[in-house]
Amino acid sequence: MLNKIMLIGNLGRDPEMSYTPNGTAVTKFSLAVNRRFKDRNTNELKEETEWFNIVAWERLAETCNTYLHKGSKVYIEGRMQSHTYTDKDGVQRRVWDVIATDMRMLDSKDQSAPGPQRIGAKDYADDFGAEDIPF
Repeated sequence: MLNKIMLIGNLGRDPEMSYTPNGTAVTKFSLAVNRRFKDRNTNELKEETEWFNIVAWERLAETCNTYLHKGSKVYIEGRMQSHTYTDKDGVQRRVWDVIATDMRMLDSKDQSAPGPQRIGAKDYADDFGAEDIPF
């Protein structure tokens, strides 16, 4: 079985970090992912935006909260997870979240700075160089 999602988009709001009762950091934010396509009927170029709820845990949560802000362009890799809740009208709803396992900041404050920075849920050396990244 495989449950993996990779997204590139912009934060729709500033990250919000909190802690679980046992002290584990959790950060949540929304990510807007744009898709451009040509309308088959009108030949007009169109754009759609999909919104994703992103949840990061532990060290990755702290990093996202520290370095990301509304509008930041990021690459997020993770897995999809759903949960249900009952809304104020008593209707049961299902919500899907992306549980982030890796994050790459694609914006650079200094345009002369080297390529994207990779921040992951695990601390490990990446065997690939920037020229190996397909995007």
